[in-house]
Amino acid sequence: MEKNPHKNKVHRILAQSYLFYFFCFMISVYLNLIFNIKIFESSWVVLLGLTFLSLATILILWAQSTSRNLKKENISKANFSQGPYAYTRNPTHFGLFFLTLGFGMIVNSFFIMLFAFVAFIFEKIIFLNKQEKILAEKYGAPYLEYKKSVKF
Repeated sequence: MEKNPHKNKVHRILAQSYLFYFFCFMISVYLNLIFNIKIFESSWVVLLGLTFLSLATILILWAQSTSRNLKKENISKANFSQGPYAYTRNPTHFGLFFLTLGFGMIVNSFFIMLFAFVAFIFEKIIFLNKQEKILAEKYGAPYLEYKKSVKF
Protein backbone atom coordinates (compact mmCIF):
# COMPACT_ATOMS: atom_id res chain seq x y z
CA MET A 1 0.00 0.00 0.00
CA GLU A 2 1.19 3.50 -0.84
CA LYS A 3 2.70 5.40 2.09
CA ASN A 4 1.33 8.84 1.13
CA PRO A 5 -1.64 8.66 -1.28
CA HIS A 6 -1.90 12.46 -1.61
CA LYS A 7 1.65 13.00 -2.84
CA ASN A 8 1.09 11.51 -6.28
CA LYS A 9 -2.25 13.29 -6.64
CA VAL A 10 -0.68 16.69 -6.00
CA HIS A 11 2.25 15.99 -8.31
CA ARG A 12 -0.09 14.69 -11.02
CA ILE A 13 -2.17 17.87 -10.86
CA LEU A 14 0.97 20.02 -10.96
CA ALA A 15 2.30 18.09 -13.96
CA GLN A 16 -1.04 18.48 -15.74
CA SER A 17 -1.13 22.21 -15.02
CA TYR A 18 2.43 22.72 -16.31
CA LEU A 19 1.61 20.68 -19.40
CA PHE A 20 -1.50 22.81 -19.95
CA TYR A 21 0.63 25.95 -19.70
CA PHE A 22 3.09 24.53 -22.21
CA PHE A 23 0.26 23.53 -24.56
CA CYS A 24 -1.19 27.06 -24.42
CA PHE A 25 2.25 28.50 -25.07
CA MET A 26 2.76 26.28 -28.12
CA ILE A 27 -0.66 27.23 -29.54
CA SER A 28 0.13 30.91 -29.03
CA VAL A 29 3.49 30.58 -30.79
CA TYR A 30 1.80 28.80 -33.69
CA LEU A 31 -0.89 31.51 -33.94
CA ASN A 32 1.83 34.16 -33.75
CA LEU A 33 3.66 32.55 -36.67
CA ILE A 34 0.47 32.57 -38.76
CA PHE A 35 -0.99 35.98 -37.86
CA ASN A 36 1.93 37.89 -36.28
CA ILE A 37 -0.14 40.62 -34.62
CA LYS A 38 2.12 43.25 -33.03
CA ILE A 39 0.69 45.49 -30.31
CA PHE A 40 3.61 47.59 -29.08
CA GLU A 41 5.67 50.14 -30.93
CA SER A 42 7.87 51.25 -28.06
CA SER A 43 11.15 49.56 -27.17
CA TRP A 44 10.61 50.09 -23.42
CA VAL A 45 8.21 47.13 -23.51
CA VAL A 46 11.14 44.84 -24.34
CA LEU A 47 12.93 46.05 -21.19
CA LEU A 48 9.78 45.41 -19.15
CA GLY A 49 9.53 41.94 -20.72
CA LEU A 50 13.16 41.19 -19.85
CA THR A 51 12.48 42.33 -16.29
CA PHE A 52 9.43 40.03 -16.05
CA LEU A 53 11.42 37.16 -17.54
CA SER A 54 14.28 37.62 -15.07
CA LEU A 55 12.11 38.06 -11.98
CA ALA A 56 9.89 35.13 -12.99
CA THR A 57 12.90 32.86 -13.32
CA ILE A 58 14.12 33.88 -9.87
CA LEU A 59 10.63 33.37 -8.40
CA ILE A 60 10.31 29.87 -9.89
CA LEU A 61 13.75 28.81 -8.67
CA TRP A 62 13.05 30.27 -5.21
CA ALA A 63 9.68 28.49 -4.99
CA GLN A 64 11.09 25.15 -6.11
CA SER A 65 13.99 25.41 -3.68
CA THR A 66 11.67 26.32 -0.81
CA SER A 67 9.17 23.53 -1.49
CA ARG A 68 11.98 20.98 -1.80
CA ASN A 69 13.17 21.93 1.72
CA LEU A 70 9.72 21.78 3.36
CA LYS A 71 9.86 19.89 6.65
CA LYS A 72 7.19 17.20 6.57
CA GLU A 73 7.22 16.49 10.32
CA ASN A 74 5.10 18.46 12.80
CA ILE A 75 3.35 20.46 10.09
CA SER A 76 2.16 23.89 11.16
CA LYS A 77 1.04 27.06 9.41
CA ALA A 78 4.64 28.31 9.62
CA ASN A 79 5.82 25.37 7.50
CA PHE A 80 3.74 26.63 4.57
CA SER A 81 4.76 30.28 5.00
CA GLN A 82 8.40 29.87 3.95
CA GLY A 83 10.09 31.75 1.11
CA PRO A 84 7.75 33.06 -1.59
CA TYR A 85 4.91 31.01 -0.09
CA ALA A 86 4.64 33.71 2.59
CA TYR A 87 3.28 36.03 -0.14
CA THR A 88 1.40 33.70 -2.48
CA ARG A 89 0.17 30.12 -2.31
CA ASN A 90 1.20 29.51 -5.94
CA PRO A 91 4.54 31.20 -6.66
CA THR A 92 5.53 28.78 -9.43
CA HIS A 93 2.31 29.48 -11.32
CA PHE A 94 2.83 33.22 -10.98
CA GLY A 95 6.37 32.68 -12.20
CA LEU A 96 5.13 30.78 -15.25
CA PHE A 97 2.64 33.53 -15.97
CA PHE A 98 5.24 36.31 -15.79
CA LEU A 99 7.76 34.21 -17.70
CA THR A 100 5.31 33.71 -20.56
CA LEU A 101 4.03 37.28 -20.43
CA GLY A 102 7.59 38.63 -20.43
CA PHE A 103 8.51 36.50 -23.42
CA GLY A 104 5.39 37.72 -25.23
CA MET A 105 6.42 41.32 -24.54
CA ILE A 106 9.96 40.72 -25.78
CA VAL A 107 8.79 39.23 -29.08
CA ASN A 108 5.81 41.63 -29.24
CA SER A 109 3.24 38.88 -29.66
CA PHE A 110 -0.43 39.50 -29.01
CA PHE A 111 -1.19 35.77 -28.92
CA ILE A 112 1.55 34.82 -26.47
CA MET A 113 0.44 37.53 -24.05
CA LEU A 114 -3.24 36.62 -24.49
CA PHE A 115 -2.60 32.94 -23.90
CA ALA A 116 -0.49 33.74 -20.83
CA PHE A 117 -3.61 35.28 -19.27
CA VAL A 118 -5.90 32.48 -20.51
CA ALA A 119 -3.60 29.77 -19.13
CA PHE A 120 -3.24 31.61 -15.81
CA ILE A 121 -7.01 31.91 -15.35
CA PHE A 122 -7.67 28.30 -16.33
CA GLU A 123 -4.92 27.10 -14.01
CA LYS A 124 -6.37 29.04 -11.11
CA ILE A 125 -9.91 27.79 -11.72
CA ILE A 126 -9.22 24.17 -12.62
CA PHE A 127 -5.86 22.89 -11.42
CA LEU A 128 -5.07 25.00 -8.37
CA ASN A 129 -8.49 24.49 -6.79
CA LYS A 130 -8.00 20.70 -7.07
CA GLN A 131 -4.50 20.97 -5.63
CA GLU A 132 -5.67 23.06 -2.69
CA LYS A 133 -8.47 20.60 -1.87
CA ILE A 134 -5.94 17.76 -1.72
CA LEU A 135 -3.56 19.80 0.44
CA ALA A 136 -6.40 20.75 2.80
CA GLU A 137 -7.38 17.09 3.09
CA LYS A 138 -3.78 16.01 3.60
CA TYR A 139 -2.63 18.68 6.09
CA GLY A 140 -5.94 19.80 7.63
CA ALA A 141 -6.04 22.78 10.00
CA PRO A 142 -2.44 24.01 9.46
CA TYR A 143 -2.98 24.31 5.72
CA LEU A 144 -6.41 25.92 6.15
CA GLU A 145 -4.88 28.50 8.55
CA TYR A 146 -2.16 29.20 6.01
CA LYS A 147 -4.76 29.51 3.23
CA LYS A 148 -6.69 32.08 5.29
CA SER A 149 -3.59 34.16 5.96
CA VAL A 150 -2.16 34.05 2.41
CA LYS A 151 -5.07 35.01 0.18
CA PHE A 152 -3.36 35.24 -3.18
